[in-house]
Amino acid sequence: MVRFASLASGSKGNCLVAEVGGTRLLVDCGLNLRDTERRLARLNLMPSEIDGILVTHEHGDHACGVFDFAAAHGATVYLTHGTLGALGAEGKVVEGVRISIISSKDVFSVNCMEVRPFTVPHDAREPVQFVLSDGAARLGVLTDIGSPTAHVEQALSGCDALVLECNYDLEMLRGGAYPRWLKERIAGPLGHLDNRQSERLLGALDCSRLKHVICAHLSQQNNRPELARAALARAMGCEESWIGLAGQEEGFDWRSI
Repeated sequence: MVRFASLASGSKGNCLVAEVGGTRLLVDCGLNLRDTERRLARLNLMPSEIDGILVTHEHGDHACGVFDFAAAHGATVYLTHGTLGALGAEGKVVEGVRISIISSKDVFSVNCMEVRPFTVPHDAREPVQFVLSDGAARLGVLTDIGSPTAHVEQALSGCDALVLECNYDLEMLRGGAYPRWLKERIAGPLGHLDNRQSERLLGALDCSRLKHVICAHLSQQNNRPELARAALARAMGCEESWIGLAGQEEGFDWRSI
């Protein structure tokens, strides 16, 4: 069984926890140390129960707390060579933390959890996203991607649960207060997915095994939960209420596959 929950999701910080047997991994840690500890307690987890942190890329809302948490609680940090280099250049790598360099092409295991990284188009040094598995059930996590690709579709097809970015509504972004350069970055091929792109991506996947679909990484300025849920519900042909939501403050509670 794979169990998973979100501590936070959005531009102010992202952190998801996945559990297989006695192994627990964070996917990103874009929160400060105390906030991460507090939110883990909300899920009835001790920080010492976290075995490692899978880092998708170096942007602060995903990685600002990674090395502080790992140093404080003895977790191993798993990241690509490019992400490590980018964090090192920013002075965010802490001496003494256990580091494991991963490749986007190689599946690896952390105890009883299988981790399958895959590459994504995003404006970072060497970004990846992940599919996590107990060998049977598969959890796909996809945020911070500018445009869907055939490689991404292949990686996520046949998952049992999917946490999928719905960052912005295109009309809200166009009419919003962001400067032009930021709008162009967000909507560009190395930025983020809007609701319609996420809908099309989900519709292109093999969804026959999906038991959970959760929209994530919503912009607080350029999206609304009801718009994101409606888009993914159209792709799934289901009621909007069936689509889950990962919030900035509340994340989402434990789910199992």
